[in-house]
Amino acid sequence: MTTATIQARLLLKSKKAVISTAVLVFFFAAGLSAPFLPLPDPNKQNLNAIGLPPFWVDGGELAHPLGTDSLGRDVLSRLLHGASVALYVAVAATALTATIGIVLGITAGYFRGKVDDLLMRVVDIWMSFPPIILAIVLISVLGVDLNNVVLAVALVDWTRFTRVLRSEVLSIREKDFVTAAQTIGFSPNYIMWKEIFPNILPTFIIITTLEMGIAISVEVLLSFVGLGVRPTTSSWGTMLADGLNYFRTNPYGVLFPLSATIAVILSLNILGEVLREKIDPRLMVIR
Repeated sequence: MTTATIQARLLLKSKKAVISTAVLVFFFAAGLSAPFLPLPDPNKQNLNAIGLPPFWVDGGELAHPLGTDSLGRDVLSRLLHGASVALYVAVAATALTATIGIVLGITAGYFRGKVDDLLMRVVDIWMSFPPIILAIVLISVLGVDLNNVVLAVALVDWTRFTRVLRSEVLSIREKDFVTAAQTIGFSPNYIMWKEIFPNILPTFIIITTLEMGIAISVEVLLSFVGLGVRPTTSSWGTMLADGLNYFRTNPYGVLFPLSATIAVILSLNILGEVLREKIDPRLMVIR
């Protein structure tokens, strides 16, 4: 039985992993399919149906299962299209962040010396700025746009990958198989990506999972304050901002996007923790 098979079985035995994965699959599938579902235009206003509650509440309509917002826009449509925004930011920002972090982390950890000192000083300086403030400054400079949110998240959070992976590489670099590869005469590039990278893959996967939750939370926060997506783009952050003004008369405008945001971020964090316990060789216990 291979290690991968053992790890997969351990994950399936974890109720937390199964539930978290199911939640993430649901929202990610909703985000991918939202543009193709027979839903109302998320930006279409209906002034004759303003502030409708969900259909199971008095005054609700089946035509708008989750109700409408202050402009008569369908909440379900906006919620699912908001999931597509969250999915895009989670994947794109994490991919960019991971690419920067993995390259710099492996480079610093493998070469050490002056290269490591220089990169770590840059990391220390960058991390001295409050992340959210730095993200707001970057968006203010770059402009309000979804792709700029992705870029801002990557520029703010690449240090997380770099520091953690650099620490892993420093430890693995001293292993006998790395010394043997160096003795044989393999190039540093070969050793870093063929010998070292597979051994830090569990840590890389775990950090990637956690980073996706961070990316979504940053996008929601920036959109909430009007610095994320454009007004014509449906986002959970803009839904929260719009719904908060009418919370007393129609709390569902806040509860639905807030619940979706919490569910996705919490599921990603739980899944990351379970992965850490189940696939990290230092913590994995086979029962």
